[in-house]
Amino acid sequence: MHCYCWHFTWQKPRKEAEHIKSDHRQICCFECCIKCLGGVPYASLVATILCFCGVALFCGCGHVALTGTVTILETHFSKVTSDHAMLTNVIQLMQYVIYGIASFFFLYGIILLAEGFYTTSAVKELHSEFKTTICGRCISGMFVFLTYILGVAWLGVFGFSAVPVFLFYNMWSTCATMRSPMANITNIDSICVDVRQYGIIPWNATPGKACGSTLGDICNSSEFYLSYHLYIVACAGAGATVIALIHFLMILSANWAYLKDASQMHAYQDIIKGMPQFLHIRILSSHTQQSTHANTHM
Repeated sequence: MHCYCWHFTWQKPRKEAEHIKSDHRQICCFECCIKCLGGVPYASLVATILCFCGVALFCGCGHVALTGTVTILETHFSKVTSDHAMLTNVIQLMQYVIYGIASFFFLYGIILLAEGFYTTSAVKELHSEFKTTICGRCISGMFVFLTYILGVAWLGVFGFSAVPVFLFYNMWSTCATMRSPMANITNIDSICVDVRQYGIIPWNATPGKACGSTLGDICNSSEFYLSYHLYIVACAGAGATVIALIHFLMILSANWAYLKDASQMHAYQDIIKGMPQFLHIRILSSHTQQSTHANTHM
């Protein structure tokens, strides 16, 4: 955005004229900065930052947590490779999906931010020569529909990301109960965690469960501690992404309504501008008909 604000004073001395010219230039630059800041879509900017942070937390923490989960299963619950081969393949596929999700939402967030800049410019210049096209309104409507679909999908992702948090919490609470001095435990080996009941590994996996001191060692391991907390952060990131998409959906819906009102306002202004010329033509036509009628009767 450029601002030209030149003021030449030929009657005054050169130094005073240059000083006035510099003051006008500073005022003009300040006004330009204020105008630029007024055109920033702050709501879209906040939603974009929240979306980037949520997706980054979900993808980064989820990727590392999945790797730690495979390590825990291979070390303590399924020591035969063929028993957890399918699970390993599924986790690798999920990690590749995470790469795709991160790339897609990085691009999609930038596109929505650009659409926010475009719509803000259209609304700010509602009474100027700025014209909103049908294509622009269709694109805004398409973003509303796509963001709605993505929001519903991320609700499912948020629910799915809570599942490993629940599983790890059960294991952690079992270890906490086993270490608690308030519990009257006669045989700690009778306290077990069987991951086969969750369908993670098949029932013929060996050993399939961890009991007593072995379970305590798992809960005290760095892989379990890190994976547990990373799953919590990943779930929080998925929730932040859902909130960002809901925020985007509200912004896009409002922007689409603004664009529709802007197009209707421009159509109304065009009709108003064309009315004087139309009336002038009708008046001339009426006078011409009256003159012709008078000449006919003479």
